[in-house]
Amino acid sequence: MKKIVLIVILILSFSSCKSSKRSKSKKTSSTKIITKKIETSESGSKVEAFPKSKTTRIIDYAQQFEGVRYKWAGTSKSGMDCSGLVYESFKVHDILLPRISRDMAKKGHKISLKKVLKGDLLFFKTGNRRNSINHVGLVVDIRGNDIKFIHATTSKGVIISGLNETYWLKNFHEARRIL
Repeated sequence: MKKIVLIVILILSFSSCKSSKRSKSKKTSSTKIITKKIETSESGSKVEAFPKSKTTRIIDYAQQFEGVRYKWAGTSKSGMDCSGLVYESFKVHDILLPRISRDMAKKGHKISLKKVLKGDLLFFKTGNRRNSINHVGLVVDIRGNDIKFIHATTSKGVIISGLNETYWLKNFHEARRIL
């Protein structure tokens, strides 16, 4: 009899350890979690890094072409023109712009130079065609009162220039915000 009681007690104790029934899976809403990443700087200190904004990614993409030679209608590292540089930099980030600078100048909204931010577009009339917009640059930095922009020139290829340079300031027409 003692053996039977002992077996029943063992069976009951093991069955009480059994996990409870799982609840039926519920549909959960997806939540985007943005986490910071810890990186080590050159000096060895820890630095918090956050995901890059779309503007920063567009600028970084455009800067990969710095030094590429000018090629009319070019859109690759083998050759690039000004509107091709802007077009490709936005396109790779799912923002479709017209391919020609004067048509790009009809997109987004016009802003004053005082309100220009990184990622905005600068449009120029260099006077060589019917007094229409024929050049575009992407703002990559603002240093004091100088706006730095990346663009493709026929003489130097893809470069970063400052709007305070006499030629660019004289031929500047308007700034537009796409993002």
